[in-house]
Amino acid sequence: MKEFDVVVIGAGPGGYVAAIRCAQLGLSVACIDYWLNHEGSPVLGGTCLNVGCIPSKALLDSSHHFMQVKQEFAEHGINVSGVTLDVNKMINRKNKIVATLTQGIAGLFMKNKVEWLPGKARLVSDKQIEVTPVGTEDGDKFLVNARNILIATGSVPVKIPAARVDNAMVVDSTGALAFTDVPTRLGIIGAGAIGLELGSVWNRLGSKVTILEALDDFLVTADRQIAGEAEKILRKQGLDIKLGTRVTGSGSNNREITVTFEGKEGKQHLVVDKLIVAVGRNPNTDGLGATEIGLILDERGFIKVNAVCQTNLPNIYAIGDVVRGPMLAHKASEEGVAVAERIAGKSAHLNYAVIPWVVYTWPEIAWVGKTEQELKQANIAYRMGAFPFSASGRARAMGETSGLVKILSDAKTDRILGVHILGPAASELISEAVLAMEFDGSAEDIARTIHAHPTLAEAMHEAALNVDKRAIHI
Repeated sequence: MKEFDVVVIGAGPGGYVAAIRCAQLGLSVACIDYWLNHEGSPVLGGTCLNVGCIPSKALLDSSHHFMQVKQEFAEHGINVSGVTLDVNKMINRKNKIVATLTQGIAGLFMKNKVEWLPGKARLVSDKQIEVTPVGTEDGDKFLVNARNILIATGSVPVKIPAARVDNAMVVDSTGALAFTDVPTRLGIIGAGAIGLELGSVWNRLGSKVTILEALDDFLVTADRQIAGEAEKILRKQGLDIKLGTRVTGSGSNNREITVTFEGKEGKQHLVVDKLIVAVGRNPNTDGLGATEIGLILDERGFIKVNAVCQTNLPNIYAIGDVVRGPMLAHKASEEGVAVAERIAGKSAHLNYAVIPWVVYTWPEIAWVGKTEQELKQANIAYRMGAFPFSASGRARAMGETSGLVKILSDAKTDRILGVHILGPAASELISEAVLAMEFDGSAEDIARTIHAHPTLAEAMHEAALNVDKRAIHI
């Protein structure tokens, strides 16, 4: 029977990163994962690399290029005619990117001597795991001993009775990344990051997209000013976003789907060719054997952990989507590194207050720290500085003038409390704010930092100046 210092269950961005870091620290490591690609072969990378972060961004970029050719190039003096779309080629490009990256993880495992065990894992005790290898019968199960266990099994899409996924006409986020043609009419249930990103992809490619959101407010976790501006822009792009709508049922006649929903105008119907269910995700803990060995889960199936991701069984840790906190790949990765270092006897640091959030629409939406409404509710005195991209020379040159940068700082200390960006490359710009906040930086620190000209990052500089009401270009 094989024995390891650490056995990681799950090879997503939390699990595979943790496994590699453990190996770097001299620990013997195995990683158990059950994920099959579209050809039925086991692959690493979990949801993020296979059907989440990476493939969705590939399609977002492809669809953005298509939209630019059709709608924006003429403004630059670039005249293009006869533009056509090859959906299959676009999907194949996405699949190739995914394959390259998942194979890369396999190479990293070999380089770092992490043993990959493709199969399903079930906890037998706090130090033993039963593995059912991919493509084998129950009789081929074997046991693995572990001095420490790290659970990183990720999450799965939430299912709703009103719209049952059949992977044909009604799909989840995975199915929405594999359409073979552009739906004429596309319905999406859920206006969170997943729904907005998938809606943006197919809207750019020609679908008439309607998004049904149960909540009355748009992007409730984002700053209200940023969310309001983003909603206006996305509606102008063609997304029909219906807030305060509760889906009550759906039916199909093999040609189209009729969705029934209730809103401010009463009971209504929506007829579409494809329907995407994107109402959130649940922790993937079913079949793990967690409760059987005494591992404590909450009422929603999340594994309960302390501040260092340790469960009630001291040598079992859990990270990522199966524990508290935002379901974000980078959060899972950093938790994996922190746990690996803790197991190896090193000190580990993870600042949950400065985890960035990103919605990859265009313009992008990104933020870190507190929103203005959160500061008001907590009666925290603050100052605010904002700068619109319409006043940025680089944004003007790019033709990307929508949105703004907004900085919130403590009224007494000037310490940055939150940064919120709606605009081009917001996902990249937010890292400056994260770094500043990690070092307890002030708005004045950013204001005194020289930013290259002309760049989009100057909008961050001007917003910081504007906290003290001394912005130059507005």
